[in-house]
Amino acid sequence: MKKLTLLAAAFLAIVILASAATRSKKTDISRNLDVFNSLYKELQTFYVDSIDAEKSINTAINAMLNDIDPYTEYIPAKEQEQFRSMTSGEYGGIGSTIQETPKGVIIANPYEGSPALAAGLKPGDLIIMIDGDSTAGWRSSKVSEHLKGQSGTTVKVTVNRPWTDDSIKTFDIKRAKIQIPSVPYYGMLRDNIGYITLNTFSEKSYPEVRKATEDLLRNGARGIVLDLRGNGGGLVESAVQILGIFLPKGTTVLNTRGKGVLNDKTYKTSVNPVDTKIPLAVLIDGASASASEIVTGALQDLDRAVVIGNRSFGKGLVQSTRSLPYDGLLKVTVAKYYIPSGRLIQAIDYSRRNPDGSVARIPDSLTTVFHTAGGREVRDGGGITPDITIEYPDVNRLTYNVVRDNWAFDFATRYAARNASIAAPEDFEITDTIYAEFKEFIDPSRFDYDKVCETAVDQLRKLADSEGYMNDSIKAQFDLLAGMLRHDLGHDLDINRKNISPYLASEIVGRYYYDRGQIINSLRDDRTVDSAIVVLTTPRYQQTLNLRK
Repeated sequence: MKKLTLLAAAFLAIVILASAATRSKKTDISRNLDVFNSLYKELQTFYVDSIDAEKSINTAINAMLNDIDPYTEYIPAKEQEQFRSMTSGEYGGIGSTIQETPKGVIIANPYEGSPALAAGLKPGDLIIMIDGDSTAGWRSSKVSEHLKGQSGTTVKVTVNRPWTDDSIKTFDIKRAKIQIPSVPYYGMLRDNIGYITLNTFSEKSYPEVRKATEDLLRNGARGIVLDLRGNGGGLVESAVQILGIFLPKGTTVLNTRGKGVLNDKTYKTSVNPVDTKIPLAVLIDGASASASEIVTGALQDLDRAVVIGNRSFGKGLVQSTRSLPYDGLLKVTVAKYYIPSGRLIQAIDYSRRNPDGSVARIPDSLTTVFHTAGGREVRDGGGITPDITIEYPDVNRLTYNVVRDNWAFDFATRYAARNASIAAPEDFEITDTIYAEFKEFIDPSRFDYDKVCETAVDQLRKLADSEGYMNDSIKAQFDLLAGMLRHDLGHDLDINRKNISPYLASEIVGRYYYDRGQIINSLRDDRTVDSAIVVLTTPRYQQTLNLRK
């Protein structure tokens, strides 16, 4: 069956020998469609086993679209609810994220004020039944489908709660319209610097950011930090509206260019600004993409903000939706966007592929210099390069495995079951006592991580033996080295405490103060935010932007 669907995919991909799209000859398109249609009919008639028509055709469609770019996709009717919730920022359900684990699907994070939280669900609860049906073997997508539903309807959820005597609990939860906030937190930092974190660009984002900005200014903010780290984007219109908060009305912030005049557009700010002069810093990282890059790039090109962090993702493609038969949708790339300096920040050229079909980022040597409104040099072709780069060490394997294998998550679940309260988010820290408890919580026999040094010594030992260099003296030296580099989990946890503690603190604080508390706690030790505060409160702001006081 796998070969069958791949064969169908290959033939449908032939249709895209319209890769020159509308420029392909109509006769070529018609001929290839006829070939595919005839082939599929023959398979349906003569193939020895039955064929799942929907699955085969969807596989073929997705194979064709994946050959174009990762953002052009087919959305069948049954998957459109999730797509709409991403653009609107709301859906009908219980209001909690879930997570797939080896044990099953668990409650990961009930939203503050959600039906899930009000009913009593907690992080770590293992979902074992929904409306009387066992969830054994269910993937997270199926669990999500059953938890979501019409606002006002009720769903019965049975969970197995760890670290409690009465572990099996059943909840009748009344679904509601869940509004996911675009701005999970805003507040004042030290030195009267306002801070806004923005998670996405949805229909609700502009009013939330505007309200946050107005509140911070009323409270005496003399600078604003807009945190777009991890923000993967969203609606272009939302990005333009948010730019209007900080730029004069009528400012050109974006141009899109595609096939035909309908996709060539100029976007200008159309709302009355809140403040066009207050010092502004934008924080980005490698996960800041699309609409985040529109906002960041426009503010950088217009010398309106200092950009701090790490180079952004580099997505300069615009998508639009087209209706298809049987309530399907095609989300298709229709244009490329160009920010005020004229640069395109798309980092990958999907039209040019390596022989193996892979694509690569545009090398820096092939990028072009553009200039901001004040004459500063900026480049295209690789995302937004920050004005001030903050270097962070790579996450090592031990820390990665503590997070990946849910050791921090599970410990926080047990900690919350045993402790009724903790300090406020801005004051909570991982003490010696808490970290000692965490070390004892980890079972060395179940802790799995790459022991790089031990593996390297073993490989070198085998190589020396195969090359004929092994003798008693060298063997003794290898044994000595192996002993010196043998991993001691307790020792490794001690020397990596500084790296692990922020993840541990975030999980524990989240049990008591939810997303908002996690953000507040993370600001205690955030080098990028600290850098932004320094820039906004010293002459470095004017110096970076080449502004005159």
